[in-house]
Amino acid sequence: MDIFDKCNTDGGYFGYFRSRDDHFFSRPILDSLPGRTMVFNGKECIQWSINNYLGLAENEEIKAVAVEMAKKYKTSAPMGSRMMTGNTQRHIELEKALADFLEKEAAILFNYGYLGVIGTLQALVDSNDTILIDKLVHASMLDGMILSQGKFRVFRHNDMNSLESHLKRVNRDRKGGVLIVTEGVFGMQGDLADLPGICALKEKYDARLYVDDAHGFGVMGEKGQGVGSFYGVHNKIDIYFGTFAKAFAAIGGVSASDKKVCEWILYNARTQVFAKSLPLVYVEVLLKTLEIIRNDTERRKKMWANSKKLKAGLRDLGYHVGDVLSPITPVYVPIGDVQLGMQIITKMRELGVFITGVIYPVIPKGLVLFRMIPTASHTDEDIQTTVNAFRKVRDELNLNLDTGISAFSG
Repeated sequence: MDIFDKCNTDGGYFGYFRSRDDHFFSRPILDSLPGRTMVFNGKECIQWSINNYLGLAENEEIKAVAVEMAKKYKTSAPMGSRMMTGNTQRHIELEKALADFLEKEAAILFNYGYLGVIGTLQALVDSNDTILIDKLVHASMLDGMILSQGKFRVFRHNDMNSLESHLKRVNRDRKGGVLIVTEGVFGMQGDLADLPGICALKEKYDARLYVDDAHGFGVMGEKGQGVGSFYGVHNKIDIYFGTFAKAFAAIGGVSASDKKVCEWILYNARTQVFAKSLPLVYVEVLLKTLEIIRNDTERRKKMWANSKKLKAGLRDLGYHVGDVLSPITPVYVPIGDVQLGMQIITKMRELGVFITGVIYPVIPKGLVLFRMIPTASHTDEDIQTTVNAFRKVRDELNLNLDTGISAFSG
């Protein structure tokens, strides 16, 4: 057998779509700038599938900084890794500003959120340590867990009894440290980690807590400091991670913690030590973006208002919308087979509303989940047009919206 033989099959991730060279349901081509509307298949659509929570992808101030810095630095500066020739005073200033915003002693920049998660976990956890990880965390945390070479246990999603059971078991013959790993906002279904419960248990059993708050960073809490701030337990999070790919509408990631912890990660994270430094264009843009997020609270208010209107409008039509505390709007529809889910997506896009769907094994069989992201940029007209489209699709496809359906809870 040749190692390439598998490439001629429909196996692997999304094999059904890959084997058909699909660009409608997988890897759709969106040729316009990200924003509340985008062009798909030559048609302008209201966009509900990008994580542009605060509408900063369209911000002209940020655009002006990006243009100016691109002229000044091009895409090359700085050259090399931070350890060698890629460190600058502006990188350090951004890390200090992020640490101040997150009320931590220090912070570390990473080129990508994915690499930041992997690097942080790999640097901190060795073969004597144990990771306790929520069942539904993002793939980056699972990959970081594997690369860390530590022992690991998976607890049921947001189940404090399950977590405590694992903590008790680990502590019976414990030799190293214990790190609890969870998301802040679970990005697919939009529910929040039970951080008050987790914090109580981590203190009771002498563990540490890592929170990947990709969908909460800049979004949750009065100041946008995340889910820990929302719950009033931010100071109990030992390592806070945020990505710039969501609310910041850029690229990169940040780990924030105590100074000594950050220094250890800085010198031991392979995805940091052996990677080229984050380009200065992004560093300057992120400094400006952070300034806007700190000072412009109206954006978060608008985002929340839009989320409330969208959820209410869809519920009024009989759709089951997950009862979550984040702005994410998870819409669950019963389907007999995958083809019906694909029909719904197709008709919605024909009506000028771009949504994407998720099916089993991410959620239980017999359901399709439309994960929608209301942003500060969406208008009342966008919301009404979208609700009208959902109504038309419901009626034309004779959807059986069983109001007794329970939202996915893991």
